[in-house]
Amino acid sequence: MNYSQFFNMIPEVILMAILVIVFVADFASSKTSERKWFNPLVCLLMLVPVLYGFCPENADTVTAFGGMYVTTSAVNVMKTILAAGTLIVLIQSKKWMSRIDTRFKEGEFYMLVVSTLLGMNMMMSSGHFLLFFLGLEMASVPMACLVALDKYRHHSAEAAAKFVLTATFSSGVMLYGISFVYGVTGTLYFDDVAEALSMSNNMLMAILGMVFFFSGLGFKISLVPFHFWTADTYQGAPTTVTGYLSVISKGAAAFTLMTILTKVFAPMTEQWMAVLYVVIVLSITVANLFAVRQKELKRFMAFSSISQAGYVMLAVLANSSMGVAALSFYVLVYVAANLAVFSVIGVVEENNNGKTDIDDYNGLYSTNPKLALLMTLALFSLAGIPPFAGMFSKFFVFMAAFEEGSTLTHIVVFVALINTVISLYYYLLIVKAMYIKGAEHPLPTFKSDCNTRLALAICTAGVLLFGVCSCVYEWIFAAA
Repeated sequence: MNYSQFFNMIPEVILMAILVIVFVADFASSKTSERKWFNPLVCLLMLVPVLYGFCPENADTVTAFGGMYVTTSAVNVMKTILAAGTLIVLIQSKKWMSRIDTRFKEGEFYMLVVSTLLGMNMMMSSGHFLLFFLGLEMASVPMACLVALDKYRHHSAEAAAKFVLTATFSSGVMLYGISFVYGVTGTLYFDDVAEALSMSNNMLMAILGMVFFFSGLGFKISLVPFHFWTADTYQGAPTTVTGYLSVISKGAAAFTLMTILTKVFAPMTEQWMAVLYVVIVLSITVANLFAVRQKELKRFMAFSSISQAGYVMLAVLANSSMGVAALSFYVLVYVAANLAVFSVIGVVEENNNGKTDIDDYNGLYSTNPKLALLMTLALFSLAGIPPFAGMFSKFFVFMAAFEEGSTLTHIVVFVALINTVISLYYYLLIVKAMYIKGAEHPLPTFKSDCNTRLALAICTAGVLLFGVCSCVYEWIFAAA
C-alpha cells in the first residue's frame, strides 16, 4: 500500500489525529473534576479542520485508493461547514458536560462526536458504494451512542432504541438497493455505475435499486414518509446531541444524496426527479402541519427540521452547480439558525428542571430579554423573513430549482412558497409565547455560561451576516 495517499485525505487525517489526542488526554486525566481544560482543548483542535478548509489547495480534485476516495472543492466546502457546526456544538456542550452525572463521560462524548464527523467526511468523499456505506455506518453507530448518552434521564434510552432500529432497517433497505445496482452494472464505482446504467437494458432493476437506495438515505435525512423516528429521538436525546443530529448529520446526508443522484444515477434523472417531487411536497407540507400541533419544543423543532430537509432537497432538482451552491449555502445558514435555537433551548432546559414545553416560554422576554431576542432572530431566519440569512438561503434554493425549467418543478416550488406562510405562522407561535403571552410563574432571570454566550454570538452573527455578506455565497459558488 502506498501510504502517501493519506496526504490526499488531510481533513480525515486531522480528525483521526484529534481522536487520538482526545483519547490519550481522556485516558491520562485521572480526576474528572479538575479537567477544566478539556473542552477548550477539544475546541481548539476542532478549529484546525475549520481553518484548513480555507486553504487554497482545497480547490483541487484529488483521489485516493484507486478512486474509492474522491474529493472536490465543493466537498471540501461542505466539510468546512460541518466542521464549523461541530465546533459550535462542542462549545455549547461545556455546561452540559460539567454536570455531575455527565462529567465522567466527557471524553467519550468528544470522541463520539469526532467519529461521526469522520464518517460523514468519508461518506461525502466516497467514489465507491462500499466506502460510502462504511462512512455512513461510521457516522450512524456513534450517533446512536450519543443519543443514549443520558440514558438515565428523560427518555434518552428509548430515543436511542428507536434510532438504532430505524437506522438498522434503513441500512438494510439501502444495501438491498445497492445490490440491485451491482446486479445490473457489475461494479460499485460511481463513475463506472453511471456509464453502465447509460448502456443497460435492464432499467427496471436499476430503478428498483435507486428507489431502495433513496429510501434508505431518506431515513437519514428524515424525509417524509421516512420520518417517524425523528420526533421521538429529538425529544429523548440530550439537547446538545439533538442540535448536532438536526443539522450536521442532515447536511452531510443531503449533500451525499445530491452527489449520488446527479452523478451515479444521472442516466435515470427522470425517475429520481419524479420521486423527489413527491417526497419534497410531502416533507414540507406534512411537517408544517404537524409542527403547528406541537406543545413540546424539541418535538416542534423535529418537525421543523423535516420541513427544512424538504427545502434542502429543492436544490437537488436544479441538477447543476447552482444547485450544489444553493444546498451548501442553505446548510450553512441552517447550521447557524438551528444551533442558536438549540442553544437557547439548552439554557432554558437547564434552568427549568429539564422541561422544554412551549408554554414554559410564556413571558420569557420579561425576565430574559436577551435570550428571547436571540431566539426570535434565529426563528425569523428559519422562517425566511428578510433581512436575515434564512431568506437568502431560501431564495437561492428556489431560484436554483426554478432554473431547472420544467412545469412540475415550478409547481413544486410554488407549493414550497405557500408552505413558507405556514412555517411563518408556527414559528411566530413561539415568538408570541415569549413576547405576548403572560405566565403566572414565568421563568426567573438567569445568566448563561460563557461558552453558551460564545456559541450564541457566533450563531447570531451568522444569522445576521451570511445573507448580506455576498462573499460567503461567492466562496461557496466558486467551489461548486
